[in-house]
Amino acid sequence: MSTPSSLVGTQDWDTAQRAVADAYFPHELAALDGRADVDLTMRTVELDGVTIGRLRWGTAVSIACEYPGAYEVNIPLSGRLHSRAGHGELVSTPGTGTVFTADRESLITNWTADCQVIGVKFDAEYLEREADRVLAAPLRRRLTLPDQINLETDDGASWFGLVKALSAQVREPGDLLANPLVGPQLASAVTTAFLLSVSDAAPDDVGRLRPGMVKRVLDALHDDPARPWSLADMAGLAGVSVRRLQEAFAEFEETTPTRALADIRLERAGADLERGGVTVADVAARWGFSSPSRFASAYRRRFGVSPSSVLRG
Repeated sequence: MSTPSSLVGTQDWDTAQRAVADAYFPHELAALDGRADVDLTMRTVELDGVTIGRLRWGTAVSIACEYPGAYEVNIPLSGRLHSRAGHGELVSTPGTGTVFTADRESLITNWTADCQVIGVKFDAEYLEREADRVLAAPLRRRLTLPDQINLETDDGASWFGLVKALSAQVREPGDLLANPLVGPQLASAVTTAFLLSVSDAAPDDVGRLRPGMVKRVLDALHDDPARPWSLADMAGLAGVSVRRLQEAFAEFEETTPTRALADIRLERAGADLERGGVTVADVAARWGFSSPSRFASAYRRRFGVSPSSVLRG
C-alpha cells in the first residue's frame, strides 16, 4: 500500500523520471533546451482513487504518455503547458487546466522551465463509477470530458480551490489521510467537484424538488453518521443527481448536505466529549475531521466553546 503523502526532490534525470512514473504514469521524457540537469520537486497526496500533486521539472521538457487506466488533469500554477491530443494543439496557463483521457496517447510538447503544475490523477474505474452516481445518468464506455477545464467559473474555482489546498497537505500526518472517514471523503469531494465543473446539469431529474427526499437523506445521516458518506452516496439514496440534491437542501433546509452531515457529527462528537475518557484528537479522528485543529475550529463555530473546555468541564 502506498503512503498517503510524499515529497521528492532530485537533480538526477533517471531518479526524477522513476519518481514521476511511480506517482503518475510511465512516460517518455525529453529535455528541450539542451540542458543536462533537472531540478525536480514533487509532492503528492494519495487518496482513494485520486492522486494530487505539485510538480516542477526546473527545465523545459516534453512528455509522451498513454495515461493507462486513469484520467489526468494538469493545472499550471505558473508558466505554460503545451500539449497535443484529441482535437489538436492546446496551451494551458494559470486559470485553465489540460485534461488527458485514459488510455489515449497524448504528448506534452513543452512543459516550460517556469511551469509548476498541480496534477490530479483519477483512477478510470473510480471516476467513471462516481460519474454514474454523481450525475444520476447511465454511462457509456468512457466519460466524455473536455480537453481543457476553465477554472474561473464558479464550479471550476470551487474544485481548483479544493485540490490546491490538498496539494499543500503533504506534511499532514499520514494516519489522518489514511483515516477510513477522511481519505475516502476527500477523494469523493474532489471527484464530485470535478465532475460538476465539467458537466451540465443532469437532464433526468429536473422535476420539482421534494422535501421527502431530503428527509430520507437526513434520517440516514442521523442513523449512521460514522459511515464515510459522500455526496454521491446521499444523491443515490435520494434518487437524484448531486446538483439536484444540493438544490433541495438549499431550498428546504437552508444548508448543504455536507454541512448537515458535519453538524450531526459535531453533535455526536460533543456527546463523546461530555462522557469523557477521550482526547480531542481521538474524537476528531472518529468523526472524520482531518486534524484536531480543524475539529476544534468547527466545534467552536457550532457551539461557541472549545472541545478542550468541554473535556475539562
